[in-house]
Amino acid sequence: MNVKVENVEKNVVQLEIEVDAAKFEEGMQKAFVKNANRFNVPGFRKGKAPRKMVERLYGEQALYEDAINIVCPEAYDEAVEQNDLHPVDRPEIDIKQIGSGESLIFTAKVTVKPEVELGEYKGVEVKKAEANVTDEDVDKEIQKAADKNARLITVEDRPVQKDDIALIDFEGFVDGVPFEGGKGEEYQLTIGSGQFIPGFEDQLIGVKAGDELEVNVTFPEDYHKDDLSGKAALFKVKVHEIKVKEIPAIDDEFAKDVSEFDTLEAYKEDIKGKLIHEAEHMAEHQNEDNVIAKVVENAKMDIPAVMIDNRIESLIKDFDMKLRYQGLELNKYMEIMGMNFETLKEQFQKRAEDEVKTQLALEKICQVENIVPNDEDVNGEIKTLADNYKQNEEEFKKHLSEDDIEYIKDNLKIKKTVDFLVENAKFNV
Repeated sequence: MNVKVENVEKNVVQLEIEVDAAKFEEGMQKAFVKNANRFNVPGFRKGKAPRKMVERLYGEQALYEDAINIVCPEAYDEAVEQNDLHPVDRPEIDIKQIGSGESLIFTAKVTVKPEVELGEYKGVEVKKAEANVTDEDVDKEIQKAADKNARLITVEDRPVQKDDIALIDFEGFVDGVPFEGGKGEEYQLTIGSGQFIPGFEDQLIGVKAGDELEVNVTFPEDYHKDDLSGKAALFKVKVHEIKVKEIPAIDDEFAKDVSEFDTLEAYKEDIKGKLIHEAEHMAEHQNEDNVIAKVVENAKMDIPAVMIDNRIESLIKDFDMKLRYQGLELNKYMEIMGMNFETLKEQFQKRAEDEVKTQLALEKICQVENIVPNDEDVNGEIKTLADNYKQNEEEFKKHLSEDDIEYIKDNLKIKKTVDFLVENAKFNV
């Protein structure tokens, strides 16, 4: 097989690939075997006619498409590997020469990864993220636990006040017409929480249980539904009940009720330890992010648009999956947020650019520094994955394909590269 490589434009190469006649003949024969039952040749049962008879009746061109699909992908992959190219999109294939007894010649035009010019990446200076936990942070966590364990007490001797929970029915109208999503029954609304349109909750203050009233508000100009933004609306509201939270006293008895500790002091120490562990973990990640951001900032690269588009597509798929786990379709989400697919893509544009830049910079450093995971690293990662999936390590390993192993190795390369950069960074307090 002969291959000529030509740089036709920035990050785009064209391969001219010549597959010898014998290899193309193998593809033609496979194409014939695959399609033999499609051809009707007088005097022969279906699928039993010799290839020469089929070609005489239908023309050898009848086999070209399948022969090309059999021969070209393998030849293309081999050419890419031989020339150490890294395509980021599907190639454009153009057949230049084809025929029995001749070599197959085709061109493949494809976008490849850009060259990365690294700037300073060893010893970059960044501000160090610290893991600070205060007594106030501990008190906030305890207060959250107290709020979570609060009882709701019905109030019957007074009207609605700020911070009360009002159990209400409501229905909204714009120009006298009910609008979608504007109706609710027995909704628990915390007064002053800002859950509803500005001004709505304030108008419930002073209302008694059993009262019915009309609430007049105006939707904000930046409201997520274009057909409602800036519109005046009237809500018909009925207040069923008024409730208040009864927060438990924060003492030793409270600690016994919500934890395995007998004293409030021991409970506080446990919370503080957990907060410190979490803060250290977050600081570690923040330090990594700061180092990576500085390294990427120092690097130069001209990224093909298709790489950004592919990453945006991947991010949207992940986002769609998360929405589905929450019981929401992507199209419904876009409708609620008043956006179309193009505006959704725009939201992911900056993140996609940053991620592609980071990926390319880290891959280049990995290559320059010859960072390669050893068998111990790979086996350790496999054990971690098996534990995460709650599977036996050996059984888990049996189900891993070569591609799975390569994927694990690639991820380890990036992890080790990040570790290398952090170890060599200079942190300023």
